[in-house]
Formats: sequence, C-alpha cells, structure tokens
Amino acid sequence: MAPRLLVYTRTADYRHDSIPAAIAAVRTLGAFEVDASEDPTALESPLERYAALVFLSTSGEILTPTGRERLASYVESGGGFVGVHAAACTEYGWPYYGELLGARFDRHPEYQPGKAVIEDREHPATRHLPAVWDFTDEWYDFRTNPRGTVRVLARADESSYDGGGMGADHPLVWCREQGAGRVFYTALGHAAEAYEDPDFRAHLLGGIRWAARLDGPDLGQRSQKTL
Repeated sequence: MAPRLLVYTRTADYRHDSIPAAIAAVRTLGAFEVDASEDPTALESPLERYAALVFLSTSGEILTPTGRERLASYVESGGGFVGVHAAACTEYGWPYYGELLGARFDRHPEYQPGKAVIEDREHPATRHLPAVWDFTDEWYDFRTNPRGTVRVLARADESSYDGGGMGADHPLVWCREQGAGRVFYTALGHAAEAYEDPDFRAHLLGGIRWAARLDGPDLGQRSQKTL
C-alpha cells in the first residue's frame, strides 16, 4: 500500500492563489495516496495512518484545540511534518507550533528572482540542486534565525535580490527533529509556477520523503549528528 499524506491547506489569513496547483503537484510527485483538506476538524481524527502531514501555505489560526493536541502527539510519537511557504505564517498563538517549525514568518520583499545557496548537498531535498540555485519567490524573512536549532539546507543570498532583511546568514530551507518525529520546512513555493518547476518538485518530494522516513534508515542518525 502506498504511503498516505494529509495535505492541509486551511487559511484564516492571506490565501495563496497557488494552492490548487500545489495540491495537484503533490498528488503527482510520487507513489503517495493524498488526502487534501481544509476542514478545521481534519486533524481531530487519528493521524497515525499518515506517513506525513503537509501544511501547504496555511495561514492564521487554523487548528482546533483537539487538532493541536493530535498534531503534537503525532509528531512527538514519530510522525513526519512538512511545512511549505506560508506554513510559517500559521498558528502564531500556539508556542509549540513555532518550536515545531523552527521559525516564524516576519515579512517579505516583492516577488522577484534571487539565489539560494545550498549548504547541505546530502539531504534528499537538496542533493539534486546546483550549489547556487536561481529561483523566483518572495524570499521570506523570519522573526528569529533558526540556525543552531535546525539543520540548515539552504540560505538566501540577499545580495541577489532587493529587500532582504536578515543579512548574510538567512536560512531558507531546513529540517529538524521534534521528539521522535521529523520536520522539514521550505520557505519557497509562493507561485503556481514553482510547482511546475522540476527542481522545485524534486526539492519538495525529497523533503516529504525525508520527513516520512521513506529515503533510507541512515538519514535519521545523520540528522541528529549534524544539527
């Protein structure tokens, strides 16, 4: 049986026009069964049947109290969590979520071309990418720099675009451990065009497979050593 994903796209704040294209892309990324939902009670049911939960450009306060409990229990017990783009603009009122994701969104400049510097070429989300990846996105700034608590996979080169606010050390993509679970986050994925880009699709697939422990048993040990 194919691994099952819950792709959660509920928004209570800004809503990205790219969400339908993003859902369609996840459905075609690999051998997954995909449940896509915006139901606020979607996380109140048992989550153990899912290989990973994908929060795809969610925004605002989107979980019920029971949903929060289920999500935390799922990850702490070994479940996979993937945050894409505006997942960092989510659940500001729940401290655990900020810890889980690693950092919270602060601001972004206008949508424009820029460069991402790949720091870790061994992770399945980045091993296919060039050392410097040309991409077009919103280049999110975060309220805090997560380095030191996460394994940084890529950082933004603020000299390559206008309006960056974090300086030379600007993590953009990372992963981390939370309890027995795995968390992957990419700040990229604003526009529908991203989900048609082969490099971005492979990037997203690699992150999902890593979080879901579908990319080899040795990765978990390496991740713990390199945080």
